[in-house]
Amino acid sequence: MQLSAEVLWFELEVVSLEDVNINLNKITIYCILDIETTGGQFNEEGITEIAIYKFDGLEIVDQFISLVNPEIPIQPFVVKLTGINNAMLRSAPKFYEVAKRIIEITNDCVLVAHNTSFDYRILRTEFRRLGFDFNKQTLCTVELSQKLLPEQPSHSLGKLVRALGIPMADRHRASGDALATLKLFQLLLAKDTEKSIVQELIKTEVLKGITPKLYSIIESVTSNTGVYYIHNEEGRIIYIGKSKNIKKRINQHFTGVDKKSVKIQSEVFKVTFEETGSELIALLKESEEIKIHKPIYNRAQRKNLFNIALYAEEDKNGYLNLKLQKADGRKKEITSFSTMQEAKNTLFRITADYHLCQKLTGLYVTNDACFQYKIKECDGACIGKITPEEYNSRVSTFISKNSFEDQNMILKDKGRTIHERSAVLIENGIYKGYAFYDLNYQVQKIEILKNIIIPMQNNRDARNIIQSQIRKNKLLKIVKF
Repeated sequence: MQLSAEVLWFELEVVSLEDVNINLNKITIYCILDIETTGGQFNEEGITEIAIYKFDGLEIVDQFISLVNPEIPIQPFVVKLTGINNAMLRSAPKFYEVAKRIIEITNDCVLVAHNTSFDYRILRTEFRRLGFDFNKQTLCTVELSQKLLPEQPSHSLGKLVRALGIPMADRHRASGDALATLKLFQLLLAKDTEKSIVQELIKTEVLKGITPKLYSIIESVTSNTGVYYIHNEEGRIIYIGKSKNIKKRINQHFTGVDKKSVKIQSEVFKVTFEETGSELIALLKESEEIKIHKPIYNRAQRKNLFNIALYAEEDKNGYLNLKLQKADGRKKEITSFSTMQEAKNTLFRITADYHLCQKLTGLYVTNDACFQYKIKECDGACIGKITPEEYNSRVSTFISKNSFEDQNMILKDKGRTIHERSAVLIENGIYKGYAFYDLNYQVQKIEILKNIIIPMQNNRDARNIIQSQIRKNKLLKIVKF
């Protein structure tokens, strides 16, 4: 039972010291928690910041606040909401590095949060990915405020603290929201004089954990980069994926609650994998293997991954216009993208990098000069201020750097060990395959690489995967011949 300061003082006056110790031992300790995440699909979010205040009913007795590197990108809307961006988290500890401290500070405590189901789910999911079953009693201040403050029109944290005059700083940051929740919780504790409502709302929720069979499968796979294959009891491949951390990705499949994850969990018998070291090779191999095996739960990836293409067309004035359109196999594309948003973001970068005109790349629709010309960032191709030849030379430079046509090159990347490198071979604009080689054996000629190459299919998806990785500068080195 939670004791207020006044009740505790009264008890000290009327009972023996032994009885006081018994009462003190029954005091509930709370950990007020707030978590910020990357956003994204359900059960695939990562923690970006966590704040925990340990509260004994009278004062804060311990606290833990830390940024966390989620190892996945933060959704743009979350960056805008919290102010936490990917750059801030590069040097932050990863979750496994703070997990022990979280277990220590929350030991024998009731977890308190505003909308506990969210914070508790995120925390449990992260611990499951580490193979640890994190179970705590929980208390939600949303539910508590609805019981004790029914007159309030809104029970969101921001509106509640404003209505109650509770000071709040750093909104949508873990520490600021956790402290506001703590102050709200103190007020609610004081209103619940008998502490009966608080005790009534404390939940002991033991969610279903990973079965021993799934734990065993997780333990059998690597934490390195590669391609993995999920098999059913008959040995049939039901899902193929790639990941920079295969163990972590399999754990996500086994803790997910979406329909596909649940089906995989019920049917999986074993998981096999092939390490690649290189993310590019993992992407290429995943794409080819899905086309070969056609796994039942890879339906979306059996189809063309890159539906938006970039084309160059000459307008009536002789200027080469870059246009984003739905992919058309009858036309010669420069490169392609999986979504229109990705395509537009890339085209904005291309326009800036090659000093092109936003009107002629379809990013600014106007019958007059483009906006960039008005702010002196475009040299006027949109209104004929420069010749088509001068402008088209810049477009041609971009096309030649982003087209495989007639090109010979080796794309070098990480290998499966620190003593190894990988190489992807492009010959006469055709993707030939990949190879691994020892660091002591430098591959500088296509003839040498051909002797050790693992042949792969040259298709549109493969070419666009390669172009995408080149655009993102995700390779160690590109050697052209």
